[in-house]
Amino acid sequence: MFTSLSSRIATLGVLIVASIIVLVAGMADASRQTQDGFRRVMHSGSVLRTLNETMAAARSAESAQRGFVVTHNPLFATRYERELSHAEDAYQRSVAMTKGNPSQTVRLREFGESLERWRGLSVRPVEMGKAGDFLGARAMVNEGHGSEAMVELENLMSEIVLAERDNQARWVSVTDRRLISGRNLALIGGPLIAVFAGLVSVLVIYGIRRPIGILNDAMTRLGAGDFYLRIQDRMGSREFEHLAEGYNSMATHLTHSVEQSQRSERELQQVHAELLVSTRTLKDRNDIIALLGAMSHRMQATRSNEELAEVISIFVPRVLPGLPGALYSFSRDRARLVPVSRWGDPVGIGEGFSPNECWALRRGQSHWVSGEGKDIPCAHVHDKTVYHCEPLLTSGEVIGVLHLDGLLDEEQMFRMSMLTENIASAMVNRRLQEDLKEQTIRDPLTGLFNRRYMEEALALEIARAARANTPLCVIMCDVDHFKRFNDDFGHDAGDTVLKAVAEVLVDKFRDGDIVCRYGGEEFTIIAPGTSAADLVRRTERVRKAIAEVELMSHNEVLGLVTMSFGVAQWLPEMDKSGFTLLSEADALLYEAKREGRNRTVAHLVAV
Repeated sequence: MFTSLSSRIATLGVLIVASIIVLVAGMADASRQTQDGFRRVMHSGSVLRTLNETMAAARSAESAQRGFVVTHNPLFATRYERELSHAEDAYQRSVAMTKGNPSQTVRLREFGESLERWRGLSVRPVEMGKAGDFLGARAMVNEGHGSEAMVELENLMSEIVLAERDNQARWVSVTDRRLISGRNLALIGGPLIAVFAGLVSVLVIYGIRRPIGILNDAMTRLGAGDFYLRIQDRMGSREFEHLAEGYNSMATHLTHSVEQSQRSERELQQVHAELLVSTRTLKDRNDIIALLGAMSHRMQATRSNEELAEVISIFVPRVLPGLPGALYSFSRDRARLVPVSRWGDPVGIGEGFSPNECWALRRGQSHWVSGEGKDIPCAHVHDKTVYHCEPLLTSGEVIGVLHLDGLLDEEQMFRMSMLTENIASAMVNRRLQEDLKEQTIRDPLTGLFNRRYMEEALALEIARAARANTPLCVIMCDVDHFKRFNDDFGHDAGDTVLKAVAEVLVDKFRDGDIVCRYGGEEFTIIAPGTSAADLVRRTERVRKAIAEVELMSHNEVLGLVTMSFGVAQWLPEMDKSGFTLLSEADALLYEAKREGRNRTVAHLVAV
C-alpha cells in the first residue's frame, strides 16, 4: 500500500491531525474559560456605563430644573422631564443587569429609594413653575432639600461603582491567569506539532521532489516551444506515472493545436486592428454625447445666469479642447450682445457689441476667417485673423453667438452643432424661468414684491432672527384718504399715487429692507437687523419725503399725499409664521389713523 504516494501522505496526515486535535481540545477549553472571564469583565463595564448614565441623567435633570426656575424657559421643563425619565430608565436597566449579584442588588435598591425621594423633591418646583408660581418654586429650590438628596444619591452611587469596579478587577485577574494557561499550552504544543509536521514534510518532499523535477523540466521545455519532448523515466509512484502519461498525451494534442492557433492568431490580429479603429471612433463619439448630456442636465438645473455661465465655461473647453472663446447673449432690449461666459484666454474679447458687428448674426449661419484676407472679419473681433463665430438659434430666433479663437475640423463641427443646440435651449429655458419668477413675486403696477412673496420672506427672516438672536421689525403703512384720489381724479390718479409712493419707499429704505405691496393702498416693509427705535427714525424721514412729493395726473395737481405707519418688532413669544407680527403692525397703523393720520406709531421694545 505504501507504493502509492496517496497512502503515504494519508498515514502521515492522520498522525498530524491526531496531534492537532489534542492541542485544539486543550486550547478550546482554555479559550472557553477566557471567554467566560472576558464576558464577565465586559458585563461589569456595561454595568458601570449604565450606572454613570443614571447619575449623569439625574444631574442633568437637576440642572434643567434650576434652569426652568431661574429663566422660566419651558424648554428647560421639557428637558427636565426627558432627563428624569432617562435616569429612571437607566436605573431599571442597572437593576436588571445586577440580578446575579446580591450585594449590588441591595445597594441598588437603596439607591432607588433615594432616587425616588430626590424625584419627589425636584419635581415639585417644576410643577409650581408650570403653574406660574416661579417665586415659590425658587424658594423651594433655595431650601436645599433637593441638593441634599442629590448628594445622598452621589454617595450611594459612589459605593455601587466602587463595588462594581472591585468585581471587575477580580474577573480581570482571573481572565489574565486563564490567558497565561492558554498561552503556555500553545507555546509548548505548537512547537511540538510543528516539529512533527516538519519531519512529515521532509519525508513527503523527499518522495515527490524527483518526479516533480522531471515534470517541471518537461513543462519548462514545452513552454519554451519544444512540443516534441516526451517523458520516458520511471516516476516512483502510481500518481506520477499517470501524470507523465497525461503529459505525453497532452503534448501530442498541443502540437497540432499550436499549429492551428498560429494560423488563427494571424487572422485575429488583422480583425482586431480594424475593430480597434472603429471602437476608438465610436467611443470618442459616445464620450462626447455623454459629456453633452451631462452639460445639458446641469444647464437645465441652474437657478441663475451666473450658474449657467459657470456650467458653460467648464464644459465647452471639454467638448472643444484647445479653443478659447466666449459666449455672447442679447441684452434685454436686444440692442447689444454682452459676454455671459468665457473660457481659456480668448484674444480681443470686448465687453459687448451691436448685432450688426457680427457677420454670423447678420447671415444667420456660421462665419469664420482662416487668415488675413480670407474672408470679411467681424467688426467686434480685434487683434486676430483666425476665429469662428457660431449663431445660437432656437425656433428660428437668434439669441446669441458663440465665438472661438481658431478653426474647427469636421469632428469639431459635429460637436459644435450639438453644443450650440444645448446651450441655446438652456438659455431660453433660463430666460423663461426668470420671467415666470418675476411674474409670480412682483406687483405689476408698482414693481414691488407682492403679498405672496412678502409672507414667504417674512417667515424666512423670522427664522433667521430667531437663530441669530437679532432684531426684526415690520412696517404696515397705507396712503391717507386714498379713496379721495380715485373719487376726485379717477383711478388713473390712484395708480399714479401708488407708483409714486412705491418709488419713494424703495429709494428711502435700505437695500436690505424688503418693500412689498400688501394690497390696495397698503404696503409692508420687512426690516431685518433693525430695532423698532431705529426703524421709527428712518420711517419718519420716509414719511416726510412722501409728504413733499408733488403729483399730477392728466395735467391736474393731485394735492398733498401723506401716509400713516405702524412699526412692530418681532418677539420670541410670537409665532414664527409672522401672523402675530403683522397683526401687531396693522393695529399700530390703525392707531396712527385714529390719532390723526400722517404719523408713525410704534411700541418700542426695551433692549
